[in-house]
Amino acid sequence: MFTGIVEELGEIVATEQLADAARLTIRGKLVTSDAGHGDSIAVNGVCLTVVDVVDGDSFTVDVMAETLNRSSIGALVEGSRVNLERAAALDSRLGGHLVQGHVDGTGTVLSRTPSENWEIVRISLPDAIARYVVEKGSITVDGVSLTVSGLGIADDAAADGNRDWFEVSLIPTTLALTVLGTAPVGTTVNLEVDVIAKYVERLAQRG
Repeated sequence: MFTGIVEELGEIVATEQLADAARLTIRGKLVTSDAGHGDSIAVNGVCLTVVDVVDGDSFTVDVMAETLNRSSIGALVEGSRVNLERAAALDSRLGGHLVQGHVDGTGTVLSRTPSENWEIVRISLPDAIARYVVEKGSITVDGVSLTVSGLGIADDAAADGNRDWFEVSLIPTTLALTVLGTAPVGTTVNLEVDVIAKYVERLAQRG
């Protein structure tokens, strides 16, 4: 379980394609400082398991085919920057919201509108998860816990086929310390909706 508060910007230092998976080596001095085999680290919002620690500042993870197909992890190459967060400790503050690290779908950055103190980013929203997203609710974008500041439906579908969109407002800290700060229009991002909404829907169906 995570909170969506990015601890560190890491970097992909090596990739290895396996038969039905990929092995990534990721540099992140802070999150590696107390990491061990079997620990969970969120990489751009995807919960991955540490296989080995390398040179004290990097770790390796194996990514199965399903994760590669359902997230943007498969597009990472050597030199890619990534958001990193260690699993939440029970005695820590919940700064964001409850994040599982299980990607529900991907969206595309549609536009960026800068302001004096923040930037509004519009992202396409897959039809399959649109019903779980509400204005002022929480959503995780590439592992970052954010508040939905706007929702809408475009006249035409985006390049990824989605018509629904949502907006988030990024403060200077988020712009400076996460990959969202420099993600250009057209970037594919990982999305995880608030799991509580899915539980409520399931309960309502069975009621």
